[in-house]
Amino acid sequence: MNMRVASQPLKVYMNIRGEQMTEHQRYGYARVSTHDQHTTIQVEALKAAGCNRVWEEKVSGTSRVSRAELESVLSYLRSGDTLVVTRIDRLARSLRDLQDIIHELKGRGVNLQATEQPIDTSTAAGKAFLDMLGVFAEFETNLRRERQLDGIAMAKAAGKYKGTASLKQELKDQVINLFKSGAKQVDIINQVGIGRTSVHSILKAAGLK
Repeated sequence: MNMRVASQPLKVYMNIRGEQMTEHQRYGYARVSTHDQHTTIQVEALKAAGCNRVWEEKVSGTSRVSRAELESVLSYLRSGDTLVVTRIDRLARSLRDLQDIIHELKGRGVNLQATEQPIDTSTAAGKAFLDMLGVFAEFETNLRRERQLDGIAMAKAAGKYKGTASLKQELKDQVINLFKSGAKQVDIINQVGIGRTSVHSILKAAGLK
């Protein structure tokens, strides 16, 4: 069962113009992969790190699909706030998903901090981390593309390559079901492990594009 844990109330103050303002807040996100696991240790660490509120979730981090509490905390954050996790793999297990989340936070003026890792995007080191993340994401994309090309070359050499039509029906069904559940194309690509062109072709053939 997904839960939200409240700890400290929001602090309100008056600025020099007499306007009511809310201080920048620290919000936590805790995640475990199965219902047999517990978020207790993460929640305690996040509270100790000064989080005003903690969102808990028991779901796989393979993609952002069906992660309601993650989307909830992301929508709750405001410019100047900090999202705190114990480790960045609590946010995502895919480098591409992690990069997308961090860039979303950066674009909204939200910082990211990990209590068990030297990650704090409000610092110069944190900004360097973002640059490195972009390099590794590109590296991962290139490796995936290279593996796909190698597989196609081997299939052609064996006379077995038939293009998109050779995709198994189960794979097509998986793409269609993910799309219908609200998954973005980038999430489908990362989870299923096929290229953007193949995903587009499957969705188009199913009348979903």
